[in-house]
Amino acid sequence: MSNPSGTASSFRPQQDETLKKRRKGSIDLYIVSRLLDYIKPYKGLISAAVVITLAGSVFGPLRPFLTKVAIDDHIAKQDLQGLAFISLLLAGVILLEGLKQYASTWITQIIGQKAVFNIRMDVFRHLQKLPVRFFDRNPIGRLITRTTNDVESLNEMLSSGVISILGDIAQLLFIVVMMTLLDWQLTLIVLGILPIMLYVTMTFKNKVRSAFTDVRTHLARLNSFFQEHIAGMNIVQLFNHQKIAFDRYATINADHRDANIRTVFYFSLYYPLIELLSSIAAGLVIWYSGARVLKADLTIGVVISFVQYIWLFFRPLQHLSDKFNIMQTAITSSDRIFKLLEEPVECEESESDRPVLTFRECIALRNVWFAYDEKNWVLKDLSFDIRKGEKIAIVGATGSGKTTIINILSGLYPYARGSVTIDGTELKNIPGSSLRKLIGVVMQDVILFSGTLRENLAFSNPGIPDEKIVEAARIVGADRFISQLPGGYGYRVKENGTGLSAGQKQLIAFVRALLYNPQILVLDEATSSVDTETEQLIEAATAKLMQGRTSIMIAHRLSTVQKADRIMVMHKGVIRETGTHQELLAERGLYYKLYLLQHPDGR
Repeated sequence: MSNPSGTASSFRPQQDETLKKRRKGSIDLYIVSRLLDYIKPYKGLISAAVVITLAGSVFGPLRPFLTKVAIDDHIAKQDLQGLAFISLLLAGVILLEGLKQYASTWITQIIGQKAVFNIRMDVFRHLQKLPVRFFDRNPIGRLITRTTNDVESLNEMLSSGVISILGDIAQLLFIVVMMTLLDWQLTLIVLGILPIMLYVTMTFKNKVRSAFTDVRTHLARLNSFFQEHIAGMNIVQLFNHQKIAFDRYATINADHRDANIRTVFYFSLYYPLIELLSSIAAGLVIWYSGARVLKADLTIGVVISFVQYIWLFFRPLQHLSDKFNIMQTAITSSDRIFKLLEEPVECEESESDRPVLTFRECIALRNVWFAYDEKNWVLKDLSFDIRKGEKIAIVGATGSGKTTIINILSGLYPYARGSVTIDGTELKNIPGSSLRKLIGVVMQDVILFSGTLRENLAFSNPGIPDEKIVEAARIVGADRFISQLPGGYGYRVKENGTGLSAGQKQLIAFVRALLYNPQILVLDEATSSVDTETEQLIEAATAKLMQGRTSIMIAHRLSTVQKADRIMVMHKGVIRETGTHQELLAERGLYYKLYLLQHPDGR
C-alpha cells in the first residue's frame, strides 16, 4: 500500500541535509550557527559592538589596581597631590566604563531587534508556504507560541547575550592578568576555586536546559488550550462545559507552574553556591595575605585590591550564569523555531518563470487513492473526467469523500496513488499558486479577516477598482445589505465576521469568488448555512457566476444540483452513480433514496 503523503519524498534531500548538519556537532552548536546567519548582515554593527565591549572590559579591572596605587603609593606616603590625581583618574575610568555600557547596550539592542524582525518574517513566510496537512496536525495555539513567545525569547539573547558574554570573558582574562601581576600566589588561591565553580555551573546548565524545555512545552499546551476554548466559548457555555474546561485548564496551568518552579529551584540553589564559593575565596585570600602582611611580605594596598578583584572575578561568572538563563530559554525556543522552519514546503517557481495556466479541455482523475491518516482510505480507486464548460455536481452522505476531491484538485492535499491531470499535465507538476489561480472555491464555512469589508471582498487583488467591487456585489445581490452597514464597503469586519449573519458571509464569499474570476468554480456546500430567501438570492447569483466557467458543486441539498450537466453520487470513497437528475431518479438507486429523504412527497 502506498504512502498517502504523496510528494513528501520530493522534500527528502532538504531534510537529509538538515539532519547531517545537526549530527555534525551538538544541537546547541547547530542552533548557534543558524542564529549567526541572522546577525551576519549586520557585521558593521557587530564589529563596533565587539570592539567597544572588548576595549571597555579593561576599565573594570583597572579600578582595583588604581586603588592599590592610591593606598600604597600615595595614602601610605601622605601624598595628597598624587592621591588627587589618582582619584581623578579613577573617576575618568568609571565615566568611560559607563559610556562603554551605554554604547554597547544601544548597538546590541539594535542588532537584536533587526535579527528578531527577520526571524519573525521568515517564520510567517514559511507558515504561508506549508501544506494544509501541516496545520491539521499542529494546533493553532502551538504555532502562536512559536511565532510570539519563542521568537520573543530570542530577543534578549541576540540583543545582549552573545556580545556581553564576550565582554565578560575578556574581563575575566584581564582580571586574571592583573591579579597575576600583583601577586601570583594569591591568584592561585582564587583560581583554585574555579574547577568547583565550573562543575557546579555545568551541572546547573544541564538541569536548567531540561527544565526550560518542559516550560516551553507546557506553555505551548497552555496557549493551545486557551486559544481553542476562547474560540469555541459559545459551545463551552451551551453544553455547560465550564467546570470541566476550568479543571483541565487548571491541570495544564499547574504543569506549567511546576516546570517554572523547577527552574526557580535550580537558580535559587545556584546563586547561593556561587556566593559561598566567592566568599570562601575571599576568606582564604585574607587569611593567607594577613600572615604575609605581618611578615612585611605584602602591602595593605595589594590585599584590598585583591579582595576587590575577587568580587570582580566572580561577578562576570555570575553574569555568565545569568546568561545561561537567557541562553537556555533561547536555545530551547530556537530549536523549536528552526524545526518549524525545516518543515518541508512545496517548491514554488518565481513569478517570472511561472507559466500562465489555462484550462482548455479536461480534468482527468485515474485510479486515485487518498487517506488523511495513512490508514483509512477516503477515496478508493476513483476515476472520472470533467470537461471544460461542464457543470458537475457531487452529492453523497457526510464522509463520502466529496470535499476531499476538491482538496486534491486545489492542490491542498497530495493524493497517494493514481493520476490527476489538467489538460494532460500531472497535478503534482503544477505549482500550487498557479493551480489555485485557476480554481476559485466558495467554502461552506466562510472565513473573514479583521479589516474593512472592501479588503475582504478584494482579498485576491487589493488593487481592484471600487467600481468593479460594487458591480460584483450588485450581481450577487450583496449590495442590499452592504449599503445598510455602518460605513458601507468601509465597514470594519470583526474577527471571523462576528456581527454578520451566515447568509451575509456567504454572499461576501460569492462576491470574493466573482472578483477572483476563476476558470474553474467550486461551490462546497455554499448554500447549506443560509435561509430560503438568501438561498434563492445565491442561486440567482450562482447562475451568473457559472456562466462560461467549468463548475463543480458539492451539496447536501439536492434542489441546488438538479440543473447540473452531470451528478456523481459518492458513497464511502467511490462513485456509485452518475447521470442527470432525471436519469438518477429513474434508476431508483442511492440518489433516489437521498431525494426521497429531502422530498418525502416525491416532488
